[in-house]
Amino acid sequence: MSETPKLLLQKDGPIGWIIFNQPEKRNAVSLEMWQRMPEYVRELSTDDAIRVVVLRGAGDQAFVAGADISQFKERRRNMADQEEYAKISAAGQDSLGMLTKPLLAMIHGYCVGGGVGIAIGCDMRIASDEARFGIPAARLGLGYHYRGMEKLMNLVGPAYVKEIFFTARTDFSAQDALRMGLVNQVVPKAELESFTRDYALMMARNAPLTLRSAKATVEQLVRPDGDRDLPMLDKLIADCFNSQDYQEGVKAFSEKRRPQFQGR
Repeated sequence: MSETPKLLLQKDGPIGWIIFNQPEKRNAVSLEMWQRMPEYVRELSTDDAIRVVVLRGAGDQAFVAGADISQFKERRRNMADQEEYAKISAAGQDSLGMLTKPLLAMIHGYCVGGGVGIAIGCDMRIASDEARFGIPAARLGLGYHYRGMEKLMNLVGPAYVKEIFFTARTDFSAQDALRMGLVNQVVPKAELESFTRDYALMMARNAPLTLRSAKATVEQLVRPDGDRDLPMLDKLIADCFNSQDYQEGVKAFSEKRRPQFQGR
């Protein structure tokens, strides 16, 4: 385990876990957490043994219940402070977006405000049946950045984005989130961790270069046609076919056994 008091990094076989560790505040994200996040992402990105990364919250009350509002008076007093705060938090969130490995959010309890922003930055979201979602920006008078709203709209569509923001509800249920397309899976709370681990292990057994190519392709396809880096995607596809893993996959299929992929 590598850790800073409010953000933990754990490695469990092929799974890397990043844990928001402020349970007394429902894992509200502090500036210190965002400052440490790029370091953890770099470590997991460069560790070939790690195939899948999972974000979760500590304790049993929340995934992430938004930003740490106790820091607002000191860190977000005016627009100049807000710009510095946003720069640091954006660097942390952007680092998650640069991870080429599958990134899952394991969601229990409250996933509110910035917690939703973190969750929608992941490739998949697995929620417990008692999870609750919402973005109460309209209750605080906050302006929500268009990049976050665009990510949310790509998942749930404009009508649900308006409902989420106009009502400022924080009690959308896990089933509401599943209906909207905000989460991929809903499981009983008691099974959440084991289900997420098994799901991550299933992904970790697959060819890393194929997963990297698929993730990059989806990320490019949601962009406008003129902004897509098609040569980069062509290279990622060629990397798959030129890899030892491709040879191993074909051989294992013919031998009716599970392939042992090495990511090269």
